[in-house]
Amino acid sequence: MDTMIGAVDACKPACSDVCSLTSNVAVSTIHDSVPSFVNSSEATLGGHIARRLVEIGVTDVFTVPGDFNLTLLDHLIAEPGLTNIGCCNELNAGYAADGYARSRGVGACVVTFTVGGLSVLNAIAGAYSENLPVICIVGGPNSNDYGTNRILHHTIGLPDFSQELRCFQTVTCYQAVVNNLEDAHELIDTAISTSLKESKPVYISIGCNLAAIPHPTFSREPVPFSLAPKWSNKMGLEAAVEAAAEFLNKAVKPVLLGGPKLRVANACDAFVELADACGYSFAVMPSAKGLVPEDHPHFIGTYWGAVSTAFCAEIVESADAYLFAGPIFNDYSSVGYSLLLKKEKAIIVQPDRVTVGNGPSFGCVLMKDFLGALAKRLKRNSTSYDNYHRIYVPEGHPLKAVPREPLRVNVLFQHIQKMLSSETAVIAETGDSWFNCQKLKLPRGCGYEFQMQYGSIGWSVGATLGYAQAVPEKRVIACIGDGSFQVTAQDVSTMIRCGQRTIIFLINNGGYTIEVEIHDGPYNVIKNWNYTGLIDAIHNGEGKCWTAKIHCEEELIEAIETATGAKKDCLCFLEVIVHKDDTSKELLEWGSRVSAANSRPPNPQ
Repeated sequence: MDTMIGAVDACKPACSDVCSLTSNVAVSTIHDSVPSFVNSSEATLGGHIARRLVEIGVTDVFTVPGDFNLTLLDHLIAEPGLTNIGCCNELNAGYAADGYARSRGVGACVVTFTVGGLSVLNAIAGAYSENLPVICIVGGPNSNDYGTNRILHHTIGLPDFSQELRCFQTVTCYQAVVNNLEDAHELIDTAISTSLKESKPVYISIGCNLAAIPHPTFSREPVPFSLAPKWSNKMGLEAAVEAAAEFLNKAVKPVLLGGPKLRVANACDAFVELADACGYSFAVMPSAKGLVPEDHPHFIGTYWGAVSTAFCAEIVESADAYLFAGPIFNDYSSVGYSLLLKKEKAIIVQPDRVTVGNGPSFGCVLMKDFLGALAKRLKRNSTSYDNYHRIYVPEGHPLKAVPREPLRVNVLFQHIQKMLSSETAVIAETGDSWFNCQKLKLPRGCGYEFQMQYGSIGWSVGATLGYAQAVPEKRVIACIGDGSFQVTAQDVSTMIRCGQRTIIFLINNGGYTIEVEIHDGPYNVIKNWNYTGLIDAIHNGEGKCWTAKIHCEEELIEAIETATGAKKDCLCFLEVIVHKDDTSKELLEWGSRVSAANSRPPNPQ
């Protein structure tokens, strides 16, 4: 059975010919035929890495060249199944691998030693926080230089080459330093398989003089990975299901809530199965938006405390029992620790652990197994949804704009809503786009990504590049603030070079609006750019790109018609000019609460 492997997120539509590495299903990886021998000139370390990347589902690798990785890059681009995507800087290459992994299930980037490694480090930390398998490969020093007390360039001037490694140790789940050929095969395979199993980034350093050298361990096509499956403890699973069923079946108006760890637990379908079976109303935490279908009849929106979807928080916080599947409760998702929840009313389901109320807790219980088994044990109870249906009042629409009135953000997103379909995906940048995009109603099959746990401004430019490269059949719609865009703008160049068809809404309001609402100061005001002029200069007549500067609704309507019509095969960059104080009401509320949490005085000693 000829099986390709990728850690493809089963919570998202499949977009490549690779199968899912689920948490409790064995993946067959044995070929019927004996792996073929590799031509001796191709039996190299670089060739092996290239073949391994293709095998796990990576067909595009995001790179920035440097003298320590150039020979390795030669061997990667020689692999027919692998496309080199040269990025403008290492940070964006890492963000692109992050975005690629969100869609394809695994991503990869290649940079050079220390100056490249420390530049990409921030993006790898973000991927770690979001449980994304990213293979970060660094071209390292010549193997002969280790232990010689020599000082190399691209370092801080000490003969210690471990600085980069030490930095990566806290943001990767495995680190492999390959400085000889004897154990290279083992180290590389262990790193890649660990990334897939743990759904976290890994670090691989390859000596710059090793990539081109043939070695007997690379003389065959690599035997496909065989990853040991994870299993729930049967007795623990039964006990957890029994305790949870008793807890929920005696509740009057229970609710379900999906969290971001549904993705890493590969439990999105199981969560929907549970919602179908029990009849409870269900919501998602903000960072789980897009993981479950929003057209489900009992879906009531985003639960985000005081800035929840209308009528959602009232139903959740008045419930007498709530099951959270894969939550992350941090100061942002809890709106400055202001959620009106009680621990004794909650069942918390993490990827491999279930806690019922204040206890007991059951370990070695996989979320997917637990939700599927619980669906068979719950009595149907639609009380919470019936209550929601009674109090729900259809939301109003933005005030109609007078002719040529300056564009308002709520009018902008009313038109973005109309653009969404199963053939689109939304990337929301850190900032007010979090809140405006959160209110979009996603049609079935419409992708949605944002980086809430790490919240690194500028993430979306690289992530959009990577996501769009992974699923070229989807039109990506990226909503990016001007402050964030100034951090990582360069790689719009790479989008154009790759022929991507993304629509970027650049929201120009003159500063870091999300920071303004937390704590204002002159540092939140930025130098205004002519953003369309910048993109026109980057375009420089090479590739397909179209820009428009938008001041009012009439211009917005015309621009969207052009972007989805005559320019549908182009990268479309729409600079939207809005007032600096035009923010969502949710950001105003959220910002004041986060500010209060940040400014708490020290506890008395």
